[in-house]
Amino acid sequence: MSVTVISAIAGYDRRMGRWEPGAQDRLRQAAMELFAERGFEATTVADIAARARVTERTFFRYFADKREVLFSGEDLLQTAFVDAIAQAPEGQPVWTLIHAALDAGAKTLQETRGREQARAREAIISANEALQERELLKLTRLARAVTKAFQARGVAPTQARLAGDVAVAMFSTAFQRWIEPDQTRDLTELLHEVAADVQSITTS
Repeated sequence: MSVTVISAIAGYDRRMGRWEPGAQDRLRQAAMELFAERGFEATTVADIAARARVTERTFFRYFADKREVLFSGEDLLQTAFVDAIAQAPEGQPVWTLIHAALDAGAKTLQETRGREQARAREAIISANEALQERELLKLTRLARAVTKAFQARGVAPTQARLAGDVAVAMFSTAFQRWIEPDQTRDLTELLHEVAADVQSITTS
């Protein structure tokens, strides 16, 4: 990946002042750029801090380690899923709740991490086995949280578990389509397409 493309993805500008747009944002941008340039393993916290023009101590105020730069937004996604299920009107069928959770997750992801940043992140994770394992753990945690949200609405445990697993599998499938090189369609639209695929399987 060229430096020009990397800079466009990260939105990083070396002329940027120390106070703008904020230390956390600049650390995240610098880390993404360096991971793409040098690889995840070859990049140190010191490298990231230097690129962002802050101290290592400042880095650790925002991130536990360099890995968490890539995963720090997962709580927002989980909250979006869970809140959509919890706040839906009473009496809604499970399939409707799944749709609500997926739509909320898509909205949150597209607002907090654009398609190009998501592509860059995916490329970094795909090149590192340990990061791939961490990504799978994130999806597992999301499925468990969604399962609990369904159970809280009175869905039977087995059905709740299936609904949680299906919802996360659908989201992951649509996400992979969303970040394909030539893809321009909205994530929500792709999620609806995946939902139609799942329905066609269950009714065929």
